[in-house]
Amino acid sequence: MSDAAIFATVFVSIFVLRIVAATLVFYWILPDSDRCPNCNAVTLRVQSRGLGKWMPWLRSSWCIECGWSGMLRSGPVSETSVTSDKTLTRQR
Repeated sequence: MSDAAIFATVFVSIFVLRIVAATLVFYWILPDSDRCPNCNAVTLRVQSRGLGKWMPWLRSSWCIECGWSGMLRSGPVSETSVTSDKTLTRQR
């Protein structure tokens, strides 16, 4: 095996392992509940067309209280109902 082939194999494997490690760390950092990471309020699930097929273990969420939107791991659902002092109104 030539030196170039060995170098390419090592370089590609290190690159792939770096991507896998970063993915695992970012998955581990995501909260596994339905609470907002900013204000700890209950978030609403937002339906995502493509995400549900490719990554069913994640869910798109949106917080009514602070407006945060992002990804959360699927986990236990809180028993508290979503209540807010703010009223969502439709602007015309």
